[in-house]
This record gives sequence, C-alpha cells and structure tokens, in this order.
Amino acid sequence: MIPFNKPPFLGKELDYIKDAIVVKNKISGDGFYTRKCNIWLEKSFKANKALLTTSCTHALEMAAILCDIKEGDEVIMPSYTFVSTANAFVLRGAKIVFVDIRPDTMNINENLIEDAITDKTKVIVPVHYAGVSCEMDKIMDIAKKYGLYVVEDAAQGVMSQYKGQSLGNIGDFGCYSFHETKNYSMGEGGALLIRNEKFIERTEIIREKGTNRSKFFRGQIDKYTWVDLGSSYLPSEINAAYLYAQLEEADKINNKRLELWNTYYDILKPLMDKGVIELPHVPKECKHNAHMFYIKTKDMDERTKLIDYLKNNDILSVFHYIPLHSSPAGLKFGRFNGEDKYTTKESERLLRLPMFYDLDVDIVKKICKKLFDFYI
Repeated sequence: MIPFNKPPFLGKELDYIKDAIVVKNKISGDGFYTRKCNIWLEKSFKANKALLTTSCTHALEMAAILCDIKEGDEVIMPSYTFVSTANAFVLRGAKIVFVDIRPDTMNINENLIEDAITDKTKVIVPVHYAGVSCEMDKIMDIAKKYGLYVVEDAAQGVMSQYKGQSLGNIGDFGCYSFHETKNYSMGEGGALLIRNEKFIERTEIIREKGTNRSKFFRGQIDKYTWVDLGSSYLPSEINAAYLYAQLEEADKINNKRLELWNTYYDILKPLMDKGVIELPHVPKECKHNAHMFYIKTKDMDERTKLIDYLKNNDILSVFHYIPLHSSPAGLKFGRFNGEDKYTTKESERLLRLPMFYDLDVDIVKKICKKLFDFYI
C-alpha cells in the first residue's frame, strides 16, 4: 500500500536526540535544541520572536489569550479548517463567525469578511490552506480599518510566502504546526510567531505556566513567580532535537516536495484540460510549499468511487475537513455569515493524494496512471 503520509526522517534526528539526552542532559523544554529552532525560525522568516510550542493548537490558544478574547467576542474564520482553529477562541468564550471560501484556493473569501464584522468582532483568522496564502493585503487592510487582530493559521504554511513575506509573519500572530503530517515534523509540536515586540514578554509568561521563569533564566530577576495566566506550552528537547535536524535541511525537503507536486500537476494537467478534474490553483503572488496535492472530482459520489478504486490498487487517498459550521459543536459555538455557496460543495469534491518527503517520483507517476485509468 502506498501510504498517504510518512513522517520525514533525514538521518541526524537520532544523533541530536542522543546528544540532548546523553551529552546535554536536558530533555525538558527550552534547552539547546528548542533555542536553536526558535532562532532558525526567527532568522529564516524575519520574525521578531518565534517560540516552539507543544502543538499548533496551543500556539492558537496562546494567540487567543494574547488577543484578550473574552466571553461574547466574535472571531471571523473560514468553516473549512481544522477544529483547533475554532476551539482556541471558543475556549476563551468567543462566538465563531464562519465566512465562505474561495473555490480556487479553498481559502477564506477576503471580500466577504467586512460584511461579517460587528461591534463584537475582535479577530480575523485567515487559514492558509495547503500552504497557499490567503489574500493578506485585503485582510490586513480590513483589520486596520476596524482595529482587529489578525491571527494567521499557518499550520500548513511553513516556507510559504505572500508577495515575498513569510506566512505566519504578516498578521499580529502566526501559528505553525510540526505535526507528523506536516512538511517538517517533531511528532507533535508547533510554533507561535509574534510580530509586535510589545507582546513578547507576555507570550513568554503564558508559555511558562504564567510565570516569569524565562526572565529568571536570563538573569534578569533573582527568583521567578506566578504573574499571569498560562499553561505548559513547552515541547520537550527530544521533540525539538528531532525538528532541528529537519530545519537544517529545510530547503532540501522543500525542493523535493515541490518536485513531487510539479510532477503530479504536469502529468494530470490533460485531465484538467478535458474538464474531468480540477487541480490546485496558486495565485501569482503566492509561493507555496507543496504541503499537499489535491484534485477535485465532479462530486462526492465520484470521489468515493475514486477513493475505493485507488485503495483497491494499493494507493491510499483521503478527503479532508468536514466544514465546521455543519458540525454539532459548530452549530453550538458559531454561526455562518451569508451564503454557504462553496464551503460545503467544494469540500465534498476535494481528494488528497499521497505526498511526503520519501515519496519517489516514479510512484507519483504510477498514481497518476491509475487516475488516467479511472477517468479515461
């Protein structure tokens, strides 16, 4: 069976994990490898501050705290996203306002955001689906006009750009994922990027269980204490060591994934030209990271048949999110603003094909052949 995903492993991961355990004698959070990862993220993406977290979920939760979300506040986001995008703000008492997506990129429709704003709106959360940027100029202009925070859910967007700017470092806060399904992995993990320096100190406090422990370790105070709310958002050094081995080879991983993505696209383009399937769209101002390769079938029925066909040919393909606004929790904690013209319809057509670092180009060609066999 050709798997849908296989976590990346380049070779130095075990050496760095052993070094953390045996040489540096440090396996809890904020050690040598955590700092190396933080610095790499800051330098690579020109961020004022980047801090590893235990997950992108927790990065989003920290962002919600930093945005001072309170009971009754409203947060605008697409319904086509993972539950963590909404949960982070629901936990603070917010009402989620879902907005329809664009069918070309599966991202939030920037032209529908302003209509969803009320006097209770506090945050806009663009989700960069498949590592392809939302229309950030328009979103940032709207946020500035109404005095709103922008929290980028860039879980899938590490190494992607919008007009030369790294995703995650355009809004007030950016949230990355290093889950095993992502381009760069630490098993479970994430990072929070902070653009405005005024939030850095409080972010460190929230991440350290509400204490000023980070200042203590820097020698700025002689003892640390509980000063704010917070939780334990620090990943272990073992996870960070695994990740750092991959960040050192970030370009190598990125280039290989782009090669696979382009192979899929070039071979399958004749099927798109015939109007049989649709392929991903990357706007000219966006530089993507080949996080996933998906196709769109005619409808859900055709997608189901194709999934079964590929599985019978030892190829694992999967659909993606069920729109949040139609889920039990979505109905309870949110509302859909305007018409659901594309969110549900497009989500029912989307099918993701195998995509991971160790995938061989010849295997991609084999998968494409099976797609031609199915359709032609």
